[in-house]
Amino acid sequence: MVFDWMRSFFPFSSWLFKYQRDWIIGDLVAGLTVGIVVIPQGMAYAKLAELPVEFGLYGSFMGVLIYWMFATSKDITIGPVAVMSSLMGEIVRQAAVTSPNIPGHVMASSLALISGCIIFTLGLLRLGFVVDFIPLPAIAAFLTSSAISIIAGQVPTMLGISRRLDTHAATYRIIINTLKQLPHTTTEAAVGITALAFLYAIKFGLPPICRLGGMGRKSTDVLVAMRSIFVLLVYTLIAYLVTRHHKAAPPIAILGHIPRGLTTVGPPRLDKEVIKTYASHLPAVLIVLVIEHISIAKSFARINHYTISPSQELIAIGISNIFGPFVGAYPVTGSFSRTALKSKAGVRTPLAGIVTASLVLLAIYELTGVFYYIPNAAISAVIVHAVWDLIVWPPTAYQTIWRISSWDGFLFIVGVFVAIFTSLGWFNHQHALYLYSPTF
Repeated sequence: MVFDWMRSFFPFSSWLFKYQRDWIIGDLVAGLTVGIVVIPQGMAYAKLAELPVEFGLYGSFMGVLIYWMFATSKDITIGPVAVMSSLMGEIVRQAAVTSPNIPGHVMASSLALISGCIIFTLGLLRLGFVVDFIPLPAIAAFLTSSAISIIAGQVPTMLGISRRLDTHAATYRIIINTLKQLPHTTTEAAVGITALAFLYAIKFGLPPICRLGGMGRKSTDVLVAMRSIFVLLVYTLIAYLVTRHHKAAPPIAILGHIPRGLTTVGPPRLDKEVIKTYASHLPAVLIVLVIEHISIAKSFARINHYTISPSQELIAIGISNIFGPFVGAYPVTGSFSRTALKSKAGVRTPLAGIVTASLVLLAIYELTGVFYYIPNAAISAVIVHAVWDLIVWPPTAYQTIWRISSWDGFLFIVGVFVAIFTSLGWFNHQHALYLYSPTF
């Protein structure tokens, strides 16, 4: 009985000792591909979380390094994600006002540890089934509303006018003020707009070209998925050529100095002063971490014809968030875009996570000098491009929500409308109450 429990707690024991030689290529390709993509995404999401970009890399590294040992999903990739990062940013901004003496990354790592402990406990108690009772339309409304708020907040940076308006106000105010400030756009707008156009050109234009060239679908999908790193490399080179002789006053805003290596290794602060800065946000954080991860894990398990254990997945993300803060990581969960990429790349086992972690660690120690010249406008373009797909656009998708429940359909509309006319922080609290009202 103890042996069975240990085997369920460490799922890798059921496949690691049966690992086949022909699995190596699939795991290696998938791990490297995800690693190349997670590096720019991690840095972009850290900025969204109002943290220095290196903390996105720390979370990207520790998430995949820990998760594979406890995972029942071969496809999931753990790390920083857009919605959680946006919520983290709201928490950091509020704490900067109420507790200015506490650095944002200190609070973020503390929040990750507390969240991880709670989720780990839920997994041990085998409460993963509770996720099944949370209505999917509520999740869709939450993701759509968050995506709209994120995009509205990033467009001013993309246009070089973020200093002229409050990008943390209600969404409708940001949109109105952005339109008012359009005559004051700078050269950064050329970077941001063309970077965004470049991303979509690769997404929609590259597949037909690859098909004409006889390239297989899997190879095409992998190339298209790498568009973020490719675009950032191009604009980093441009920024280097433009700013290398003007570091004191660069003509376009760039990331600047990024510390080399793991600079914040150590136990997170858990004193009362730190915990009270985020205590009221904890329910929303837990919901985002759990719902996003479990829904993605179930979706890809169904697509690839295997099963997962929701309770064991709670243990996995719980442990990932327990150990991550010891190197400075903020809360992490499953990423849809990177999980889809990993699946398309032909991953065979969770061991691909070690390959991804190794690549991210290499970047942390050897590539920070290159990151210095990444334009802020290009980072914002990557964020806008990444979160756009979270929005429920097609009328057919909304019709599906309405058919499931007219009440949920009504709340979906109200939720999105409220998000536009309030701050994201207020909306997260109100929407958390709705998400906590399961449909039995």
